[in-house]
Amino acid sequence: MKTAASTFSPEELSIKYVCGIDIGSQSCVGCILRSDKSVIVKTLPFANARQGWQLWEEKLSQLDAAPSQILIGMEATSRYGENLYHELEQRGYVLRLLHPGQTHQFHQQQGLRAKTDRLDAMTIAKVLLSGEARAGYVPSERIATYRELVRLHTQLSDETAAYQNEIQALVVVLFPEFTQVFAAPCLPTALAVLKAFPSAQAVVEAGVEPIAVLLHQMPAHFGRPTAQKLVACARKSGSSGRAVAGRSMSLRILCDQLEHTQANLARLEAEIEQLLTNDPGVKGLQQVPEFGPKTVAVLRAELGDVQRFARTDEVIAYGGMDIEIKESGLWKGKAKLSKHGSGLLRRMLYLAALRSIHLQGSAFGAYYRRLVERGLKKGSALMAVMRKMLAVAAHLLMHEEESYDPCKVCVSRVG
Repeated sequence: MKTAASTFSPEELSIKYVCGIDIGSQSCVGCILRSDKSVIVKTLPFANARQGWQLWEEKLSQLDAAPSQILIGMEATSRYGENLYHELEQRGYVLRLLHPGQTHQFHQQQGLRAKTDRLDAMTIAKVLLSGEARAGYVPSERIATYRELVRLHTQLSDETAAYQNEIQALVVVLFPEFTQVFAAPCLPTALAVLKAFPSAQAVVEAGVEPIAVLLHQMPAHFGRPTAQKLVACARKSGSSGRAVAGRSMSLRILCDQLEHTQANLARLEAEIEQLLTNDPGVKGLQQVPEFGPKTVAVLRAELGDVQRFARTDEVIAYGGMDIEIKESGLWKGKAKLSKHGSGLLRRMLYLAALRSIHLQGSAFGAYYRRLVERGLKKGSALMAVMRKMLAVAAHLLMHEEESYDPCKVCVSRVG
């Protein structure tokens, strides 16, 4: 059986030349070595655009080797190298995407302290020649689409929470009594009122009639009594009026930002729902009661093609849910999660595990309670549920024809 390291052996692949490319947002640096590590082309910068790629491809075409005999490695650096990667792939070159951690570790092993783009390009080439490189995962079109959507959705969700916190903090100083009328300041009707009348002083100056007209235009059932109550509260408000102009402007902008972000989140959720509907690979995951649409989409996005894993424990390690223990002599460190890989994946599993504890009839909830009854700490039991969820998700993705069976999670689950 071939090891992961031998996958990169130049002798096995009939590789005559190895090329290392360090990717940047605007420019790249590349070098070319023979399989005996002798340098053919010293580090050469070129633009990360088609004209720059053509310059580099001219260098490659001058070599006495077919594209299939030239191994090109580059780091997985955000999206910057994606276009170049697929350009070279279409031309028949052998491509290897490397994790930056690999090249950094190799760099340190060589005793190199300086770090420049030129050194990085040479390091990438030498990593390939060492036979110790591990190929990075290049997601398919569908998985790449999932990743774009769920990661942006998470980013916008975090921004929404930040906007809501800022709005609530400003309401406390501008009109602390506002929540006596609208308990949730970030709901649509309350936002509309705050945008139009962002302080107690503004409400008093406007009076009942303009506020009542605004409330009648909203889908929620508010009218003149609500407007009267709001004005009465504003007249007795404890707001100091300090920096009211600047804070009112901030509140209006934050309300506007929140509304736009929520609208974009709704668009993303509709797109993710459509993606899930047209993906037969997630049918098993959708049968798990603890997994909502966002959880299913994140599992699909972050795990990618699970067929590349030989065992379930490899999936657990990929998700950073494996246990890491550090020991030295008589000293033993505390066992903890390695937390390698996708933080978003662990975040969604954590939320799903929490839901399972309170979900009636949940097999994962029953599994959690069984572990706690056996004496496991609640935090450790929750981590065990997360690992179990990840293992179940990987199995369902690997075996698309199978249905979810809660009895395999916990036989004595609560009915």
